[in-house]
Amino acid sequence: MAENKTKPTDVAVNDFIAVLGDDKLSDSRWLIERMQEATGEAPTMWGASIIGFGKYHYRYESGCEGDSCIIGFSPRKRELVIYIMPGFAPFQGQMARLGKHKTGQSCLYVKRLSDIDKSVLDELITASVAWMNAKYPS
Repeated sequence: MAENKTKPTDVAVNDFIAVLGDDKLSDSRWLIERMQEATGEAPTMWGASIIGFGKYHYRYESGCEGDSCIIGFSPRKRELVIYIMPGFAPFQGQMARLGKHKTGQSCLYVKRLSDIDKSVLDELITASVAWMNAKYPS
């Protein structure tokens, strides 16, 4: 079985975000504050570009298992990728009110936080963390 390449690192989150442009830096600071408040966990770099909060252990029926962050984001050049680990089915109410975005399986893509309703994103973050904590109690 392949080993998960995205693991916590010792890279300082502040060093990672310090080189971002103004918009991404401001958005990253807001996301760090909200995700830290929602999880009660300090931010940690996962791999080269994901800022994650908390940790859970997963095990699929296939036998594949590993660790991942409860919630996190990556400030990529083109857009912010916000990792909502349960996916979006449990949060249709929030998604309908969020604003301009795209989604993947567990990835929420937004160009900048000013394109969406941050109070709705805050609800989504809180609800996602609560869902993960219920499914994967520590």
